Amino acid sequence: MLIGVPAETTAGETRVAVTPETAKKLKAQGHTVRVASGAGLAASVTDEAYAAVGAEICEQSQALACELVLKVRPPQAQELPAFQKGAAVVGMLNPFDAEGLQRLAAAGLTGFALEAAPRTTRAQSMDVLSSQANIAGYKAVMLAANHYQRFFPMLMTAAGTVKAARVVILGVGVAGLQAIATAKRLGAVIEASDVRPSVKEQVESLGAKFIDVPYETQEEKEAAEGVGGYARPMPPSWLERQKAEVAKRVAQADVVITTALIPGRPAPVLVTEEMVRSMKAGSVIVDLAAPQGGNCPLTEPGKTVAKHGVILVGETNLPALVAADASALYARNVLDFLKLVIDKEGKLHIDMNDDIVAACLVTQGGEVKRK
Repeated sequence: MLIGVPAETTAGETRVAVTPETAKKLKAQGHTVRVASGAGLAASVTDEAYAAVGAEICEQSQALACELVLKVRPPQAQELPAFQKGAAVVGMLNPFDAEGLQRLAAAGLTGFALEAAPRTTRAQSMDVLSSQANIAGYKAVMLAANHYQRFFPMLMTAAGTVKAARVVILGVGVAGLQAIATAKRLGAVIEASDVRPSVKEQVESLGAKFIDVPYETQEEKEAAEGVGGYARPMPPSWLERQKAEVAKRVAQADVVITTALIPGRPAPVLVTEEMVRSMKAGSVIVDLAAPQGGNCPLTEPGKTVAKHGVILVGETNLPALVAADASALYARNVLDFLKLVIDKEGKLHIDMNDDIVAACLVTQGGEVKRK
């Protein structure tokens, strides 16, 4: 099969969908891999590195015109005319973007959105959301440490003792757990909150204190358990109690990292303007939910701003700030997914009896498959 790897053209996107490591494996399977010149430069991968493993370096238009195109972000409107009708494209195609999916369908593309893979054990090796969230959690702490004008660890010096930074992490999924682990390595004192009681043990195993809000009704308990690895919206009664408990911790915090997202919905508000006002001057909030509106209403997506003496970091693509490792992990996710849609003869084979393939298929034959 002729596989194309174009350079990403979305603003700020530095990742690449195939690395020399995975290009070599695709080549060994008998595929021809065409990589657009410069596609990997922002991720510290040169054209020479691709050529050394047998990939062909080509123009962007040639990479887009292949039978199978591997991308990080959805194709932009101006790129679509360069695709072959009937070609397949694999990437993070945003299955909740109805307009974008319609454009892919109109272009005659078979689209696979990797974010739509079920959160099952079998799908773990191709779980792009987890691999990239892991990086986002790490980078969020690095950004917080960069903007915070004090040390993270406690230091005992001849000039006196410096207290450890107090870090509060709201939302303990993959990103939140990595943020806890990273902040712990830097010596911070950490508290974390999540609506799912099952994560308490994970939080404490990483050395953080869990902000516990008891459940008073069966409805609250059922909502807290979530579904498919994601939290469900909690009842207002529980949210009010959690808000009061979190507000106390936020007021004492030096750094707050918010990670709460519900797929396809605006991010829930976890840190209100009143909470921001209560924080100490020089405190930092890193809002990982910025792409979906933010967990704090004062967050400005894509910007770092100061409000009420607090620095709010609204980066919308944290994995792209760690492009080399983010690309390496993403490329391995893509490679594992391809095993499900390429048969032994090296041809595209879509098995709708496979739950992962069926979930990821978003466009085919001019139609949008995802409802």
